[in-house]
Amino acid sequence: MSATRVAAARSGPVRWGMMGRMMTEGAGGRVIAGRYQLHERLGRGGMGIVWRATDQLLAREVAVKVLPLDETLSAAEARRRRERTLREARAVAQLRHPHVIVVHDVVEDDERAYMVMELVDGGSLADRVLGQGPVDATEAARIGIALLDALGTAHAAGILHRDVKPSNVLVAEDGRVVLTDFGVAQVAGATTLTETGSFVGSPEYTAPERMSGAGTGPESDLWSLGVLLCAVLSGASPFHRDSLGGVLHAVVTEEIRPPAQAGPILPVVRGLLERDPQRRLDAAEAERMLSAFLATGRTPAPPGSGEPRRVSRGVLMAVLLVVAAAGAGVTAAALLADGGDGGGGGGGGGGGGGSTPTSSAPVTPTTGPTTGPTSPSGVSSGGSPDVTSDMSSGASFASVSPSESPATHLNRR
Repeated sequence: MSATRVAAARSGPVRWGMMGRMMTEGAGGRVIAGRYQLHERLGRGGMGIVWRATDQLLAREVAVKVLPLDETLSAAEARRRRERTLREARAVAQLRHPHVIVVHDVVEDDERAYMVMELVDGGSLADRVLGQGPVDATEAARIGIALLDALGTAHAAGILHRDVKPSNVLVAEDGRVVLTDFGVAQVAGATTLTETGSFVGSPEYTAPERMSGAGTGPESDLWSLGVLLCAVLSGASPFHRDSLGGVLHAVVTEEIRPPAQAGPILPVVRGLLERDPQRRLDAAEAERMLSAFLATGRTPAPPGSGEPRRVSRGVLMAVLLVVAAAGAGVTAAALLADGGDGGGGGGGGGGGGGSTPTSSAPVTPTTGPTTGPTSPSGVSSGGSPDVTSDMSSGASFASVSPSESPATHLNRR
């Protein structure tokens, strides 16, 4: 096993083991399904807790993801959470790519689901930027190419990630970039777990067409990658705001101002942050441009870059919803309703008012702060939230979990 302790072997099909109540106590901690001994906790997020563990059968270190136990959940809600873990495992298990996390096993113990994955030592991209500072354009291009390659494989298999952000990207000690956490992925042909009228994801990294209900496709993941590149280059997402409504307003209506640090790869960032998904830079072209930058130090302009760009009807509808919400007092959570995982549905952005933008293309980079308030420094201070909103039975509310938002404003695990 390498120094990074990243398992090299690829697993076969995911195995679903009905282990019943087989949790035991071992010398170093709990033993799950009579095989996986848990050690220290590596991270926690809305989709579960990740532990460093040992596979006692194969004598290798692994990562085990377990859903947090919430006694307030109904039986149906608990079942949906468990099914979400299974969906993530089955989605990732379809993929075979060096930049996608490897799933070794899925087991059930004491009526809870556990996903066993490769252990990638090195931490998340969010942790790296928090601890070491923003990356330079060369490293951002390298990361971008790896993620474009990973997303291309996922999209070809009919899988949309829908939550691409720095905390869902791992960077091994040998530099390997790994896309992980497919917990809110949309899988073609799979039964949706998101109730009609609910939204899951990280609004700060969510494409405007998802908020407008105009549909979700591979282009939405590419928008998220564009936001990620801005965040790792500057330490802040261009859409970071203190409130959910502020985030939605920034994503849908405000001028997009890439950070000055994005200058060397600005054509790529601008192309990915095109609000109209039909005009957005595609994965192949983005990868070509980033590769050219790494080879020559210059980023070529994308095809058709001289053409005027206008917002699409879907984005304009989202703008109107934002303005209407501001006047009517509708909550931002209500406008985040997504019509399910079928690539469409109702909803829109929320937040304050504002004029309809005349162009959907980002403007010149700025060295100043992004428009709107910024959150204070501090690892545990509140920032732009991850969101699960529910519109069932006429209700309108959001379960908002503030991300760990230091000065970097990166959504951490």
